[in-house]
Amino acid sequence: METRQPALVVVGAGHAGGELAMAARQSGWPGSITLIGEEPGVPYQRPPLSKAYLCGQATEADIQLRPAAAYETAAVRRIEGVRVASIDRAARQVLLTDGRALPYDKLALCLGGRPRPLSCAGIDPHSPPANLLYLRTLRDARAIGEHLQPGKRIVIVGGGYVGLEVAASAVGRGALVTVLEAQPRVLARVAGPELSRFYQSVHAAHGVDIRTNAAIAAVNCEAGRIVCLTCGDGSTLEADAVVAGIGMIANVEIANAAGLDAANGLEVDENGMTADPDIFAAGDCTRYQHPLYGREVRIESVPNALEQARAIAGWLGGKPKPNRSVPWFWSDQYDLKLQMAGLATGYDRCVIRGSFEAHSFCAFYLAGDRVLAVDAVNRPAEFMAVRRALARPLVVDAAKIADESIALRELLAPGA
Repeated sequence: METRQPALVVVGAGHAGGELAMAARQSGWPGSITLIGEEPGVPYQRPPLSKAYLCGQATEADIQLRPAAAYETAAVRRIEGVRVASIDRAARQVLLTDGRALPYDKLALCLGGRPRPLSCAGIDPHSPPANLLYLRTLRDARAIGEHLQPGKRIVIVGGGYVGLEVAASAVGRGALVTVLEAQPRVLARVAGPELSRFYQSVHAAHGVDIRTNAAIAAVNCEAGRIVCLTCGDGSTLEADAVVAGIGMIANVEIANAAGLDAANGLEVDENGMTADPDIFAAGDCTRYQHPLYGREVRIESVPNALEQARAIAGWLGGKPKPNRSVPWFWSDQYDLKLQMAGLATGYDRCVIRGSFEAHSFCAFYLAGDRVLAVDAVNRPAEFMAVRRALARPLVVDAAKIADESIALRELLAPGA
C-alpha cells in the first residue's frame, strides 16, 4: 500500500511565504508543497515598490523573487489570485474563496498585512476617493506611478519610512510633494530626534514641503476625487493625488477565527510554531518573544520575514535552527542608504559617529553603556560590524564611540 506524502500548505506568497516554500524543499521536506497567493503572478520583492520601481529604475521582471521555473524545479505548486477563506483545524484543511478545500499536514500562515486606511470627514470608507492611494502591492505601485508626473501635486499623509521613500521617488520624477505628519517630527515611531532632523533637512533640500503636527481634519471631493485637504489648524492643500502611509494592520482574521492567539499579531515561538503544532506563521502578521531584548515584539521587515521562514523550513526538514536574529531594516532615499539594526526602545542617549554634513554617520542608541540599536547612513561596513556585535549584549565605552580616531572594531570587541 502506497504511503501518502505529507502536505505542506503555505498561505501568502510574499517574502515569507515564497522563501518558506523554497527553503522547506531545500531543507528536506519530503511531501507536497502548495503556495497560495492572493495576487496573480510569481512572488515579488516589496521594498523596491517605493524605491527603484516607483522611480522607474526597475521593471516588474526585475523585482521577481525567483522566476516561475524555479518553483517548478522545486516541485512547489503555486495557486494564484485566490484567498484562504477559513481554516478547519479539526479536519486539517483550508477553504479557499473559490470553493476548493486543500488538506494539510503542516500549515504555514504568511499572511502579511494591509495599509491602515485614512479616515476623516469627507471619506466614505465604502467608496473611497479614486485618487486616495496606498502602497503595499505591485498594483498599488502602478497606481501611484501614474500620478508621478512633472508638476503634479502629491500629498503624502504619514512621515514614516514608506512615506518618505515615496516622497523621494515622487520628487525625482518631477512631482510637487507635501508630506503631512501628525507627530512633532518625521520618523517619530522608528528613529531618534537626531535622525528625524537629518532626514527632514535632506527632504527640504530636495524641495519636499514637510509639515509636522499636521493632522487631517477633512477632505473635499469632486467627482469622486480628492481636490483639497483641510488640516487641523485650518490650513488647506490642493492635491492631484493623496498617498496615505499611516501604518499597517496585520492580516490575522482567519487565524483568530480558527481559535489561534492573534491579538496584535499571531503568537509564535523561535521556530515559528503557533499554539497548534501543525500550524506555523512568519512575517509581518506574527509576534514573538525576542531573546536579545527580553520582550515580545512584532517586527515589520523583510529580513525578519526571511529569518522566520528559514527557521520554519529548518524545523519542517528536521534541521532546527531557531530564529534568534538581530532585527534589521533598511531604507533608500535619494543617495542615502540607511541601515538599521536592533530595537532602540528604552534608550537614554544617542551618540553620533561621523558627520551629518557629509551624509555619512552612525547613530548609536544606548541604555547606559549598552548599545540597543544603530542607524547607519552610507556606512555599510560599520553597520555590518555593529549588527554582528548586537547578537550578544553589546556594551561599549560610550565616551569613545564618537571618536573616529579609534577603530570601531576595537570598541565592539567583547570586553572592550
